[in-house]
Amino acid sequence: MMTDEELRQQIMTKLTVPIWPHTCKALGVGRDVGYQAANRGEIPTVSVGRRKPVPTTWLRRKLGLEGGEAA
Repeated sequence: MMTDEELRQQIMTKLTVPIWPHTCKALGVGRDVGYQAANRGEIPTVSVGRRKPVPTTWLRRKLGLEGGEAA
C-alpha cells in the first residue's frame, strides 16, 4: 500500500497518475466514485492507449498543492 508521502511525491513529480488508486486516494473517494466521475468528465483524463491517467497539474490545483508543473 502506498503511503501518503509516496502519493504526494508521485503527484508532485509525475505528469499523470492513474485514476485508481492515486487520484481516488488523493481525493478521498472510492474506486467506483472515481471512475464514474472520470466518465462524466468531472475528473479530466488523457488517453494513452487503453489507459486514461489524470493530469497532475489538475490534481495539484484541485488539492491546493504548490508547484503547478511537474518536474
